[in-house]
Amino acid sequence: MSRIHLHLLSDSTGETLENIAKAAIGLFENVEAIRHFWPMVRSEVHLDRIMQEIAANPGLVLFTLTNHVLRRRLETRCRALGLPHVAALDSVADALSNILGQETRTRPGRKHILDEAYFARIEAIQFTIAHDDGVGHENWEEADIVLAGVSRASKTPTSIYLANRGYKTANIPLVPESPPPRSLYSLKHPMIVGLTVSPDRLIQIRRNRLLSLNQAPETAYVDNEKVQEELAFARRMFADNGWPVIDMTRRSIEEAAAAIINLFNDHVLGEGAAS
Repeated sequence: MSRIHLHLLSDSTGETLENIAKAAIGLFENVEAIRHFWPMVRSEVHLDRIMQEIAANPGLVLFTLTNHVLRRRLETRCRALGLPHVAALDSVADALSNILGQETRTRPGRKHILDEAYFARIEAIQFTIAHDDGVGHENWEEADIVLAGVSRASKTPTSIYLANRGYKTANIPLVPESPPPRSLYSLKHPMIVGLTVSPDRLIQIRRNRLLSLNQAPETAYVDNEKVQEELAFARRMFADNGWPVIDMTRRSIEEAAAAIINLFNDHVLGEGAAS
């Protein structure tokens, strides 16, 4: 017997959605569908409460939401949680739209939805590029994520990868001789994540960087004692502020980004519960 959590969200009574779900489940044998029924979803506050339950019981999300803001919010949250989500009437509506030559009255066309997602991603990329390496700290409150770490801890490539996933990401190098702006410690919206790496790996990365620039490979930048001091400075900052930490020593950029996105999802759920 296979078990699946099935979340049904509707901005009306949900009878149509429930019938669709029953018919679809009936096509399979030995399936136990645990239904979570959410009718009359008409506000962001209501949707945010529901998303906490969905996150606690992940499964398939079926919905019939005509409000574009709620629909986009639901789809964004489901993508962030890695959950499959299906607009139950879209295929039929799209077929009718093609035949009739007109859009539905209650939702924008699929191309419009894709365009909005595309432009949101472009906006995230532009923001991230403009806030690389500590630049533009006065705008950090607009970020989704802020990465902090010593030089060559993979902050920039991780930021760009996250931006391509639609997250506005700023990053800042941590240098003992040059403390970060005070505003870093008072940010409300962004989640701050510390990136660290083992001393040996960091020295290797830095030495390769110096060689690629035709610079002397033996400087204070790669001195073992100095590197240890930098990393200790960063670790103290992470601990003092309670920031989550990602160790980049054996992680690829993709793996690190996935871990950060999971942390961000928890952060968003925490913000929702607090409000």
